[in-house]
Amino acid sequence: MELDYLLDFLRRLAANNTTAWMAGHRADYQRARAACTELVRQVLARVAATDPDLAELTAADVLFRLHKNDRSQRDPEPYKRRMGAGLKRGGRHAPRAGYFIAVQPDGRSWLGVGTFQPTPEMLAAIRQEIHYDSEGFHRLLADAPFRQHFPTGLDTSGPRLTRPPRGYAATDPDLQWLKLKTFGAGRFFTDAEVLAPDFVEQLVAGIAAARPLVDFFNAGL
Repeated sequence: MELDYLLDFLRRLAANNTTAWMAGHRADYQRARAACTELVRQVLARVAATDPDLAELTAADVLFRLHKNDRSQRDPEPYKRRMGAGLKRGGRHAPRAGYFIAVQPDGRSWLGVGTFQPTPEMLAAIRQEIHYDSEGFHRLLADAPFRQHFPTGLDTSGPRLTRPPRGYAATDPDLQWLKLKTFGAGRFFTDAEVLAPDFVEQLVAGIAAARPLVDFFNAGL
C-alpha cells in the first residue's frame, strides 16, 4: 500500500491543479488512486466483519471522485486536494450517517463520523431522535471510547440555526444541539501517522468507537 506515493501525488496535485497537468500525469494518478483504493479495501474488510451495514460494500461503492462536482466560477481548481471514501450502507452518497476517510498531505488526513451535509429531511429526523432520546444521545457523546478517538466530540463550529427549529421550544434543554445543521465529529492525522504501520488499525478503531453514535443517527433515518 503506497500511502507515501499517495501523499506525494496529492502534494504535487495541489501545486499543479489543472486539467492539463492531470492529462500529463494520468499514470501517476492511477497509481495514487490504487493506493487509496487498497487503504479503503483493507478498512472495509476489517469493519464489515462486525458491522452488517457495511458488509456488502466494495471500494468502488464508497470511493469519492477526485474531480470536483460543485465547483463555483470563483474556484479555479478542478480537482480536490484529497482522496477518500464515504462508508455507509448504500454507498458514498446514501442519505445516511456513516464514516468518512480522507487522505491529504500536511496533517490534513481525516476520519469523520456522522453526517456532514444532511438534507432537511435528514436533519428533521435526527433532531427528532435527539428529542425522543436525549438521555441516550448524551450518553453516547460522553462514551469513553468515542471521546478517546474524537476528543472534541460533535463539531459545533459549523452552520447552525439562529432560532429554534420548527416545532421545538426555545426552552428545550437540547436546543444547542437541535440548532446544528450538521451532526459529525472528526479527527486529523499527521503524515507520519498515515505512514505508520498501524494506520488502518487506527481508522478501524475510530470507526468502531463511533458506531453507537452513528447507529443512533441512523435509527432516526
